Amino acid sequence: MTIHTTSSCTAFEGVRRIASGALRDVAAAVKRAHDRAGGEPILVFDDATSSPIEFDLRGGVDDVLARLADAAANGAGAAGQDDEPAAARSRGRPKLGVIAREVTLLPRHWEWLNAQPGGASVALRKLVDAARLARADNERVRLAQEAVYRFMTAMGGNLPDYEEATRALYANDRARFEQMIAGWPGDIREHAAKLAAAAFCEVT
Repeated sequence: MTIHTTSSCTAFEGVRRIASGALRDVAAAVKRAHDRAGGEPILVFDDATSSPIEFDLRGGVDDVLARLADAAANGAGAAGQDDEPAAARSRGRPKLGVIAREVTLLPRHWEWLNAQPGGASVALRKLVDAARLARADNERVRLAQEAVYRFMTAMGGNLPDYEEATRALYANDRARFEQMIAGWPGDIREHAAKLAAAAFCEVT
C-alpha cells in the first residue's frame, strides 16, 4: 500500500460515487463495497490531483484502517526528521534578504521607474511580484487541467463526447465543456465539473 498524504479523496464503484472525504472514511467505505458480492470495479482518486489511490483491503475494516494509520505515521515520521542540530541553527533576528545588484536599463526605463511612487527599487519589486503571481496562476490552471484530464480519462474515456470535452478543457471553454459532459452519468459529471472549476479562469 502506498503512503498517501492527501487530505481528501473520492471513490467510485462503477459510475456511482460511493464515498468522498477523509482518507480513513473513504477507505472504510471502499472496504465495505469491496466485500459485497457482485460489486463493480472501484476506483479512488486524490481530490487535488486525481491520482489513483489504492488501499490494502485484506482483513476487516479495522485491519484496513490500522494499516492506513501505520503507513501515515511512518510517512510523517520520515518527513518530519530534521538532520540539522538545533544548536547549529542561526539565532537572532532573521535577515530581510535584500540583495543589491546592478540592473542595466535604457534611459526611458529609468525615467519611468524613478517617477513611480517609492522610486525605482519599490517599482521593480512590485513588477517582479506581479510577474511571479501571474506565473503562479498559470501553473495553478495547468495543474487543475491535468487533474481533470486524469479523472476524465479514467472514468469518462469511453463516454460520449470525451474528446470534445477534453478539447474544451484545454481551450478554456467552460460552456463547451459543460455541454459535452451534460450526458454523462451524474456522479461522474458532477465530479468532473467540480475539478474543472479551478481550470476555467483567465490566464496570461
